[in-house]
Amino acid sequence: MPSALPAGDPAPADGSLPASALAELGDGPVSLYLHVPFCATRCGYCDFNTYTAAELGSAPGSSRRAFLDAAEAELALAARVLGERPIATVFVGGGTPTLLESAELVGLLDAARRYFPLPEGAEVTTECNPESVDAGYLDALVAGGFNRISFGMQSARSHVLQVLDRTHTPGRVGQVVGWARAAGFVSVSLDLIYGTPGESLEDWRASLEAALAQAPDHVSAYALIVEEGTRLAAQIRRGELPAPLDDLQADCYELAEQLLSAAGMRWYELSNWSRPGHECRHNLAYWRGSPWWGIGPGAHSHVGGVRWWNVKHPRRYSAVLDAGNSPAAAREALDADARRVERVLLESRLADGLALDVLTDSERARVPGLLARGLVDLHFDDRRSSTSSGLSEGLSRPASGGGTSDRLMLSLSGRLLADAVVRDLLD
Repeated sequence: MPSALPAGDPAPADGSLPASALAELGDGPVSLYLHVPFCATRCGYCDFNTYTAAELGSAPGSSRRAFLDAAEAELALAARVLGERPIATVFVGGGTPTLLESAELVGLLDAARRYFPLPEGAEVTTECNPESVDAGYLDALVAGGFNRISFGMQSARSHVLQVLDRTHTPGRVGQVVGWARAAGFVSVSLDLIYGTPGESLEDWRASLEAALAQAPDHVSAYALIVEEGTRLAAQIRRGELPAPLDDLQADCYELAEQLLSAAGMRWYELSNWSRPGHECRHNLAYWRGSPWWGIGPGAHSHVGGVRWWNVKHPRRYSAVLDAGNSPAAAREALDADARRVERVLLESRLADGLALDVLTDSERARVPGLLARGLVDLHFDDRRSSTSSGLSEGLSRPASGGGTSDRLMLSLSGRLLADAVVRDLLD
């Protein structure tokens, strides 16, 4: 089942934002996330806000047409709140966006363009289940303005796909990647999952090698997380499947780094590798705290320190917008310290690292210990250094919110323990 929404403060019915949030946004661009909540089947590990046709039924507000109309109404609401401003990136996720007809998916992008200018060269991505498209579908997407596609490959081993309840066969990925190249997508990404019950390290090696054989521009590799309330969690609880092993997942991550790096791909975020120039700009907007508006049931948004999230069920989402109101279920305004902590959490995930002057004095005092344990590296003024003099100089500078180029970056060992490193670092 989809996970529950967080608690929060009441959100205004008109969707308005505090003047401080709009002032911080200025005239700058905004990213759009478009959430398509439909899936043909529910995968056993998934707790995303998605619904099958059987779960939705035929009640008013459950159809694809109702969703598309409601999404356009929310785009109009976003334009009223934000004013006319360019789109930095567009990302269509789900769910399975490509369950929509190609004309419907392109129409969703057209609706965004009616309310916000889309500059030449803006990144426009859709996620895609390999079984849900053919060559003509992908041609239509490129003709309609999409230039990046992310295929849910997950694994090259049939028994692993079976545990994950994935419906495609391993060989299908090569076929759809070929179609995507012929259609003219600028960037092709493959999503992989490691640590599935029953998957060995050699199974994972086979998946990485199969992915690399397609010469992708980008690879995302995620450790399987067993979410409460999912069918997979119930199977593990009943002893039908073994729980993922932390040590094996660490070995899988190290193997991914080894093989992807050897193929010329660079990690730029904990779970993401790309060829130079093919980083996902939309996801970088999230990790760097840039503004985005999430369109669709259960979608989350963040503008100028204000974060909000929409009602989850498609019928409720359509009904609220039909009534002329914002679909936001609740929101929260982050104070300066909460935003600083969030910046540490997010930017520490990036290969570029975190500016040292974001840290407090007491947090910077913990850095030498992390360095001694081999969990972080330091970069001072465009040169790496771990000497005592360089360390002392870099860590003694006062916190000023981003005024120097001195940065803290996770080592490979630190990447394996990223959450623990951040916990040890923060006050």
